[in-house]
Amino acid sequence: MGLELEGFGWAVHEFGEAQLGDERRTARLVQLATILAERPTGSISEAAGSKAATKGAYRFFDNDAIDPDEILRSHVEATYGRMNRQELVLVANDTTELVLTGHPATEGLGSVGSGSGVGLLAHGSLSMSEEGVPLGVLSLQRWVREESKGKRAKRKSLPIEEKESFKWLQSLDAVIEAKAHCPDTSFVLMGDRESDVYDLFIKPRPEGVELLVRASWNRAVLHPEKYLWETIKAQPLALKVDIDIPRRAGQAARTATLSVRYHNITLKPPKHRVKEKLQSVTLGVVWALEENPPPDIEPLEWLLLGSMPVNSPEEAHQRLGWYTKRFGIEVWHKVLKSGCRIEERQFKSRENIERALALYSVIAWRILYAVMLGRHVPDAPCTALLDSEEWQALYCTIHQTPTPPSNPPVLGDAVRWIAMLGGFLARKGDGQPGVKSFWQGFQRLSDLTTMYRILRPSQPKSPPKPSASAQIEKCG
Repeated sequence: MGLELEGFGWAVHEFGEAQLGDERRTARLVQLATILAERPTGSISEAAGSKAATKGAYRFFDNDAIDPDEILRSHVEATYGRMNRQELVLVANDTTELVLTGHPATEGLGSVGSGSGVGLLAHGSLSMSEEGVPLGVLSLQRWVREESKGKRAKRKSLPIEEKESFKWLQSLDAVIEAKAHCPDTSFVLMGDRESDVYDLFIKPRPEGVELLVRASWNRAVLHPEKYLWETIKAQPLALKVDIDIPRRAGQAARTATLSVRYHNITLKPPKHRVKEKLQSVTLGVVWALEENPPPDIEPLEWLLLGSMPVNSPEEAHQRLGWYTKRFGIEVWHKVLKSGCRIEERQFKSRENIERALALYSVIAWRILYAVMLGRHVPDAPCTALLDSEEWQALYCTIHQTPTPPSNPPVLGDAVRWIAMLGGFLARKGDGQPGVKSFWQGFQRLSDLTTMYRILRPSQPKSPPKPSASAQIEKCG
């Protein structure tokens, strides 16, 4: 790349290979990623720092020559590199609504929700290690929905390509493409009840690409019990397991004890598609039901359909463990909406929002990635996340000292300290910091680092580097 991008480490790695038709656009993308990630909750003008840089940022998002998919493509390539180091990658895919009702001037939006809301829908695929560390965004589909006009009867007869449920097959295509780039890595694509789509089960897949779907339909099966739920309930109890359930709106975190049954079951094709002569499909089925849930809380029940057979209690337990990691994509959506405030961004058109969404989706991933790395590899050096001035500013602030140590602290400590800047109290019983305190703390760290650069003891003089906002103005 011809333009100077020194000092933009992580953003160069994730976006530096973006093919946007002009290397200056790629340079601006890298610089935008850097400054917006420093202040994820702030406005674009706040992050940009000057009128000229703000104008340049909006000009980037307003550029119709820039394809949102190409913004993401460079990050996907970097994600392949992280996935290549894994034996197994779990890929969660899910849909979220971006409600933009408060932006009446924005053109090209569609219907969202059950009322009069407007916005767009995004269906993302988030890759994770078997431990749940997010490795990157594999795909991000976007579309608008026209107002429903009695379509339910028609939808059943539409080809899958014309249904919203086609998004699940497109996510599978993204995983199949990833497998071609990561031949030694195995993949499991996971989805919630909405992904219980027969076409997904019968779509051809290469070896090493599997499915794990939460069932929604009591499908007809080739078994004396005739139907899926009745068949699995008739199986003997295989084991009991404890699973940690994260806190949700109105519900505290808890440990659920699940009774588990499993069986390999052959599903019949849907009756209304008999003319298509679809093949039957045999799936490894795991049913887990919570015993003795708390009062006034529905018991947790998962009926999981896997493309791989289940032949032992250990394999059934493994499938449940995998599915618990699907929650990571919901946390990613939370960071995208609450941490990056994507629904509050003001743009004149849907296309502009989609370009911003592609960029902020990676910023949201990085926040979640940092938090999870701090939990799973706490003894790694914090330079995996922070540059030298950032960790020095962080250390000096937390320890109230003007002199940082000669060696960087470990990642687990750095993540905890950043969260403390964001309000995490770090008391003995507080456990691990969450993403909210981390993104709030990371924004504070940006300001602290700026002051540290100004006030730190004299260092050997080197040519000053232009700020990110200054470089954006230069690229304008």
